[in-house]
Amino acid sequence: MSSSPITYEPAVRPAPVEQGVDLDHPSLYFNRELGWLDFNWRVFHYARHRGAPLLERVRFLAITAGNLDEFVQKRVGGLRRQEAAGVTHLSPDGRGPGEQLRLLRSEILRMQCAIDDLWTDELRPELESIGVRICPFSELTDEEKSRVSALFQDQIYPVLTPLAVDPGHPFPFISNLSLSLAVVLRHPERGTLHFARVKVPTNHTRRWIVLGREGAGEIRLVPAEEVIRTHIGKLFGSMTVEDAHLFRVIRNADIRRDEEEAEDLLAMISQELRERRFAPVVRLEVEADTPQRVRQLLIRELNVDAADVADFRSHLALNDLMEIVSLPLPRHKLEPWEPRIPPRLLHEGESTEEEDIFSIIRAGDVLVHHPYESFNASVTRLVEEAAADPEVLAIKQTLYRTSDDSRIVKALLRAAELGKEVAVLVEVKARFDEQNNIDWARMLENAGVHVAYGLVGLKTHAKAILVVRREEGRPRVYCHIGTGNYHAGNAGIYTDLGLLTTDPEIGADVVDLFHFLTGYAPDQDYRKLIVAPGDMRQRFYALIHGEIQRAQAGEPASIDAKMNALDDPGIIRKLYEASRAGVKIRLVVRGHCRLRPGVPGYSENIEVLSVLGRFLEHERIFRFGNGGSPLTLIGSADWRTRNLDERIEALAPVEDPGLETRISEILDLSLQDNELAWDLDSTGRYTLRTPTGQAAPMNLHRELMARTMAGERRGEGTVKP
Repeated sequence: MSSSPITYEPAVRPAPVEQGVDLDHPSLYFNRELGWLDFNWRVFHYARHRGAPLLERVRFLAITAGNLDEFVQKRVGGLRRQEAAGVTHLSPDGRGPGEQLRLLRSEILRMQCAIDDLWTDELRPELESIGVRICPFSELTDEEKSRVSALFQDQIYPVLTPLAVDPGHPFPFISNLSLSLAVVLRHPERGTLHFARVKVPTNHTRRWIVLGREGAGEIRLVPAEEVIRTHIGKLFGSMTVEDAHLFRVIRNADIRRDEEEAEDLLAMISQELRERRFAPVVRLEVEADTPQRVRQLLIRELNVDAADVADFRSHLALNDLMEIVSLPLPRHKLEPWEPRIPPRLLHEGESTEEEDIFSIIRAGDVLVHHPYESFNASVTRLVEEAAADPEVLAIKQTLYRTSDDSRIVKALLRAAELGKEVAVLVEVKARFDEQNNIDWARMLENAGVHVAYGLVGLKTHAKAILVVRREEGRPRVYCHIGTGNYHAGNAGIYTDLGLLTTDPEIGADVVDLFHFLTGYAPDQDYRKLIVAPGDMRQRFYALIHGEIQRAQAGEPASIDAKMNALDDPGIIRKLYEASRAGVKIRLVVRGHCRLRPGVPGYSENIEVLSVLGRFLEHERIFRFGNGGSPLTLIGSADWRTRNLDERIEALAPVEDPGLETRISEILDLSLQDNELAWDLDSTGRYTLRTPTGQAAPMNLHRELMARTMAGERRGEGTVKP
C-alpha cells in the first residue's frame, strides 16, 4: 500500500483565473514573499525526514531557522519600510505592503512554531538517544559543575556587561540577532524591583559548552546562556535575582540610501552598516515562560507590536545548532563528499606533469561543475598560476562574496606585489557581506591593486575573471565565467558551473565588461556575452520570441532553464505567450516562483519543479531549442527583476558541442529527479516526487557524485588539435 504523497500547501491559495484576462492580471501571479516561505517549508521537510541521518536533520533545521531570520530582516523589514513610507504600489499579485505584512505575520509564527516543536519534541530527544544531551547546569556532576564554573569565571565573567535600566540608565541598545538575558532584580532593603540586561557573548565563545563523561561516552552540552543564568547573581552583589529570561531581537536590514547623492560610496555603505545596527525591531523572540511584566517592558522599550512577539518552548536562535552538527559523530551524518579534480586538469604521468593551466585551456574550453569537481583545482589554480606566471600581464576579477581565508585574494595580492596589473571590482553592497568586502577592498588597495567599489545604483553580481598573458609577442586573453561566487567554502556545498575559455570573442567581451566596471564605458556592444542591465532583458525576450515563431510555424520549440528564483513579470508574460503558442517549457526553480504553471489557456505547457537536497542548487542555465541547434547559456543571472534591471550580470554561451551536451545532461537529470524534486501546480501546492511503478529511484546529487567518481565525462569537450 503506497503512502500518501508529501505536499506543502500554499499559505494563501491564489484566486481562480478567468479566461480572457490579460497576461498581467494579478490572478496569474503567486506572491513572492509567501513563495519564499513555501521554499523554506521545503527546506524544513528535510529536517523532518526520518530516513535522513540525525545530524543532517539538525543541519537542515538550523538552515531553516537561519533562512527565516534573514527573511524577516530583509523582506519583512523592506515591507515595513514601504508601509511606513506610504507606498501604495501593488505587487504583481495585487497586494500592498500592509496586506502582505498581515499575511506574513501569521505564516512566520506558524513556521517558527513548527521549527520549535520539531526541535523540542523530536530532534532533541533523538540526540539524547545517541548520547548527545543538552542539559541544565543543575544536572551536571559535581566535577562538571566545578569545570563549568571555572570556565565561567575565567572566560565569560570578565566580558559580561550588566546594563541597568532606571532613571539614570536608559534602556540599552540591543544589537541585531544577539542573545540577551532580561534580569529582574529585587533590592534587599527597599524591596523595589529593577531591570537589567546582560548580553550573552557568543561572539567569542561557543554557544554550546561541550562536556564528555568517561565510560558512558555521553556528550553533554550546556548552553552558554544557562551557565550565565546560573551564575548571574555574581554580577549584582547583594541584589536578589527574581527572574532571568532569554530574549532576542531581529532588526530591519533593508535600509536604502540615495547612491546618486553620495559623494563616497564606501563611506555611504559604512554609514549604512552603522545605521542598520540601530534599525527598527521587526520581531522579538522570548522564552515561553517569560513573565508578563518583562514582556511588556521589552515590547514598550523596543517599540515592537505585541503580534510580532514569538514564544519559544526551548532554545532561541536555533541556527546555532550548526555547532552541534560539527560534533565528531560520522555515523549520524552523510558520508563526506570530496570534490574530484576535473580530468582535463589532472596531472597524470611525466608527459603532463609540467603542463600549465593555460596550455590546457588553449587545447579546448574546460567546464567545471562544483561541488562535484574541485574549485581550488580549477578556479583557484587559474588565479594562482596567473599570479606566478612571468608572462601574465594583467588579472582582473569581480568579487561579490569570498571566504575569510581566500587563496584567490592572496594570489591577487602576490600578483600586485610582482608588478602585474591587477584590478578587482569588490561589490561593497553585497547584503550581509558589506563589512567583509570593505576589509578585503582596503587590503587589496593597500597592496597596489586597482579596486573599484561597484557602480552607483547597481550591484555587480557578474562572476568573471580575466587573465591577459603574453604569448608569441602579443597578448592573449583567458577567462572564467561562473554561476557562483568566488568562495571556496560555498563551492563545497553550492552547485555551480564555470567555463574556462580562451575564445577570442568572449575574451574581448570580458575586456569591455571590465572597462565598463572600472571606468566610463557604458555603451558596449558585446559579441557573445549577454550583459545586464544593458541588453539581457531584450535578448531573453528575443530568444523566447524565436521559440514562439517556431511553434507557430509547426516546428519543434522548447525552453529549459534552471535558476534560483523566478519573479520578473516581464519574463513571465513572455513565457505565458510562449506556452499559449505551444512552446514546451520546463523550469527548475529552487526558490520562489511567481509564475503559475498549468493554468488552462495560459501556462498548460509550462512545468515547474524545485530540487532540494544535500547541496544547494545554484547553477543558472538557459537552453533554447533554437530550431534543433540548441543555444545554451550559463552565468550569474536569475529571471528576477533585480538581476535583469538592477545588477551587473553576465551570461556566456557554451558552444563546444561536448560541453553543451554535458550541461544538457545536468538539466535533463534535474528534470528526471524523483527523490529531491518538488512539482509545483497551478494552486501553489508543491508535491515531492517519489519513484512510481517500475521507475528506478533517481537522486540528482547522488547520480552526479556517482558519475564524477566513475570518471564519466561524456562531452568533456572537444580538444583542439
